[in-house]
Amino acid sequence: MTTYNNSLTIKIGLFAIVSMLLLIFLFPFYYALITSFKSGSSIFEVSFFPKELSLDNYIAIFDEQPFGRNFLNSLTISIAAGVISLLFGMIAAMPLGRFRFNGQRLILLTVLIVSMFPQVAVLSGMFRLIRALELFNNPMGLVLCYLIFTLPFTVWVLTSFIRNLPVEVEEAAIMDGANPWVLLTKIFFPMMWPAIITTGLLVFVVAWNEFLFAMTFTLSSHQRTIPVAIALINGGSQFEVPWGRIMAASVTVSVPMIALVLIFQRQIVSGLTAGAVKG
Repeated sequence: MTTYNNSLTIKIGLFAIVSMLLLIFLFPFYYALITSFKSGSSIFEVSFFPKELSLDNYIAIFDEQPFGRNFLNSLTISIAAGVISLLFGMIAAMPLGRFRFNGQRLILLTVLIVSMFPQVAVLSGMFRLIRALELFNNPMGLVLCYLIFTLPFTVWVLTSFIRNLPVEVEEAAIMDGANPWVLLTKIFFPMMWPAIITTGLLVFVVAWNEFLFAMTFTLSSHQRTIPVAIALINGGSQFEVPWGRIMAASVTVSVPMIALVLIFQRQIVSGLTAGAVKG
């Protein structure tokens, strides 16, 4: 009887802790959601349940600025940065994770150090590079900038996964005459699918939320990304902050992230679990 009571107490305690964590994590998004449906002075009224639902803020963000184009810019740039990072990351991770050669540890250490640099430390150098390549106010310029911190992260993570893949499968493929490209696309890629999904999603989120480079290297409103577009939403006067439209824009850009997590949740859990056990 005592054992049953202890087990029930533990379950109730765990349920209470999980419920509290969910409340802490989800409440900001919930409050942003209900605020996005408010307008006028009702925005400043503290209420946890909306009295009326109005889509005026959602309509305004698309009517008053090219928010749809900004959304498409962020989507295109984030996908391009993710695909390029995964492609070059896989190509670099294969020899780094499978072969032993002089300077291997130095290369990995350099990759790790590069990923630790703050963005502002390389901003001036990237400004000169973007201007020299004539990629100013160009989406490809942002993709190039984002590779600075997405590619090292991708190489480091994928290298750790490749190191823990079974060598016997690779040796059998080599005995059958498989070349390095076949090994990469037919052997490593299928086995690393959860890791690739997890890494690609993390890279996508980083590029989607990036602000400093996007603010610095874009000028026209049609070339801006979502974070910059939200930051530049203004009200009718200098001192008016349009919180309703800002919340509506924030909710709109959060939907793709939530959808991606829900769609690939099994692969994400599998990839993170494999990294935790093997890494």
